[in-house]
Amino acid sequence: MDLKTLYTVVVADDEDELREAVCTMIPWQDFGFRLVGSASNGLDALQLVEKYEPDLLLTDIRMPFISGIELARQVREVRPTTNIAFLSGYDDFEYAQQAIQYNIISYMLKPLTVKGLGDELRIIRQKIDAQFATFRQATHRNVEHDPHILELMSLVLDAYADLDGAVQAGTCAYQCGLLRDANEKTCYTVMVSTLLNGDGSIDTPPSFAASMDRLIAKYLRGVSFFSFGKVVSVLAGGPAELEEALYTLADEVPQMSERVLGRSCRIGVSRIAETPAALHDAYREAMEALLQGDRTEAGAQFISDLEPAVKGGSLLCKRALEALDQHYMDPDLSLVSLSGMLDVSPNHLSACIKRYTGETFINTLIQKRMEAARELLATSSFKIREVAERCGYTDQHYFSYCFKKYCGESPNSMRRRLSGERTGEGM
Repeated sequence: MDLKTLYTVVVADDEDELREAVCTMIPWQDFGFRLVGSASNGLDALQLVEKYEPDLLLTDIRMPFISGIELARQVREVRPTTNIAFLSGYDDFEYAQQAIQYNIISYMLKPLTVKGLGDELRIIRQKIDAQFATFRQATHRNVEHDPHILELMSLVLDAYADLDGAVQAGTCAYQCGLLRDANEKTCYTVMVSTLLNGDGSIDTPPSFAASMDRLIAKYLRGVSFFSFGKVVSVLAGGPAELEEALYTLADEVPQMSERVLGRSCRIGVSRIAETPAALHDAYREAMEALLQGDRTEAGAQFISDLEPAVKGGSLLCKRALEALDQHYMDPDLSLVSLSGMLDVSPNHLSACIKRYTGETFINTLIQKRMEAARELLATSSFKIREVAERCGYTDQHYFSYCFKKYCGESPNSMRRRLSGERTGEGM
């Protein structure tokens, strides 16, 4: 990354004095950062991450409404390339260890000093520099000198070519490191990636295969190779592990390509295959997904999202909104759980909702809950706590905060105002 490039950062802390001090007293540019927003709670922080797509989120681990751990989990769903640094009291260390899988780049103990935070920001800057350099400068592997990779290419591209059965396919997977032993329950997926120029034309360098391997290694076993303008990646892991990592990778690869390389990335993803012998069919599915729709549009396309027709476009968005109408009162409703109900990937569902409503999933869900709350406040005698629970909130204070933010007045104020208006009408 160019030394003149400033990494963007969002700060989140419910201690107003500390947050203001961090935002105003730190010479962010001196440390290679640009402050783009600050928040006093996890909900606002998450919305800032969606809006600004920062390189770094600096957040307290204990905040009202959404904890730092839960915030890290939700940020990973929408912006896996955002690094997260925790600010925490000493007693929270074991608590913070729960979030180790959520891209935590630093853990800082309170109380903080300007010098101490500045020193840590220099270290974080170096780590992000290294991440970006590794992705950008990955060394191309010459597959012609690796007989195992050549054999895998034949297995994937040519429907076995010189291989003659499932036993040979399994041997190939083992030799390439995709399969650890014959008794392991391993599944496979093929991902095909291309980089696009500004005009939408394909321009994928062979070195992008190594960049893909670097990202895949964070989550799964995988082998990538370059073939005729595209990178083919074979991913392997346990069934649940593979499915979860696929969604993260499908977001992270385009985000890293755009941020680090300045290039759009288009990806096709196959269904999950249960044996190495099915990799050629998986490759054909990934290619079919890649070639669907607008081929100049960046992002990932899962073959499972293309069939049947009800999984696509405005019809999917309509089904998603109908599902929100039915399940908004569930406090555990999330993009992942909703996509599971509709049998599509979270990536695909998120993109459809944003395209057809102009809002993110989170904002769409909150708006639905606020509309329901307004109706209950106007037409029922439920207590505020009961209204909150019927709208998917287990914390009445969190509900009241959201309500005032979106409706401009507190639930009690609205109820008093509506009651006064009805009394005036009856006079």
